[in-house]
Amino acid sequence: MILKRDFMAENKSSLSGSRSYQELGEYWDTHSLADHWEQTFPAEFEVDVKSSRLYFPVDRFLAERLREVASAHGVSAETLLNLWLQERVADETRKAG
Repeated sequence: MILKRDFMAENKSSLSGSRSYQELGEYWDTHSLADHWEQTFPAEFEVDVKSSRLYFPVDRFLAERLREVASAHGVSAETLLNLWLQERVADETRKAG
């Protein structure tokens, strides 16, 4: 089971009572988890080590153009780039096969 929780969505964190990430950071700058250990509880989670991202350098001008085109299509540059690469790789695979 994967548990995702955005404590700021609940308007405050449970241990510090913070209502913003800034307040949360300020709280933990001066406190230790040891002060709250009795308030913690075990948690189970899964980590998908198979998923990863690889980064490739892209010419700055080309990256800017990609962002503009993606924005015009209402998607992120990452999504558009992945769609285009997927199409191109599929074309190349068909040609080679």
